[in-house]
Amino acid sequence: HAAAAAGIGGVIKTVSALAHRLMPRTLHVTEPAPTVDWPAGVRVLTETLAWPETDRPRRAGVSSFGVSGTNAHLILEQGPDRPDEASALDTGPTGVPWPLSGRTPEALRAQAARLAEYLRDRPGLRPVDVGLSLTTSRTALACRAVAFGPDDLDRIATQDQGMRTPDSRPVWVFPGQGAQWVGMAVELLGSSSVFAEAMGECAVALAPFVDWSLVDVLGDGVALGRVDVVQPVLWAVMVSLAAVWRSFGVVPGAVVG
Repeated sequence: HAAAAAGIGGVIKTVSALAHRLMPRTLHVTEPAPTVDWPAGVRVLTETLAWPETDRPRRAGVSSFGVSGTNAHLILEQGPDRPDEASALDTGPTGVPWPLSGRTPEALRAQAARLAEYLRDRPGLRPVDVGLSLTTSRTALACRAVAFGPDDLDRIATQDQGMRTPDSRPVWVFPGQGAQWVGMAVELLGSSSVFAEAMGECAVALAPFVDWSLVDVLGDGVALGRVDVVQPVLWAVMVSLAAVWRSFGVVPGAVVG
């Protein structure tokens, strides 16, 4: 199950179908389900068909049934026809990123000044061509900046510092019930002493509340099918995985799941 991403595959498939004017067949259908009222007008496509041309735009619906119980339905409609490539380039937006770099901050500022002067002498250059040349023909050096027009170039050329980005740390998002499988974490128990130690601590913490062994149920499919077992087991595995990552020097800003 795709969990929180349920329905994304259907959205991608439907957008492609709208764009190509095709209704794709449904895969792996051998016989209709008897619980569906087929005479009411519902139809499963067993072969790909051309999307009929009518006086109305092409539309399709996609349903998402999240494993957590969050359900949604999305209606997609064909987009407007694209302009031809030449007109799209001529009328495109000017907010094109211009990547700059230098071995030192001084070299970076000097490059920005040179580029600003170069563009002032050649007002007919298209921003997209400038961005393409900077991206594909220059080496990315240690000191870097991005400009979105001549004003940005002047700012980079005259200022010692740009805007600092805030320091950030990763957030670990662990899955909930439904992500388990028989034998999960068994191999890691034997190969990682950090993981094994953390699982042992979790087993001690769980012992007053359960009548089963944390390590033993990892290989027990029947036990892992019980809600009162699988949820504490998943908690223990997540806590222990977090300990492994920390042992490698990866310190999270938060752990959720």
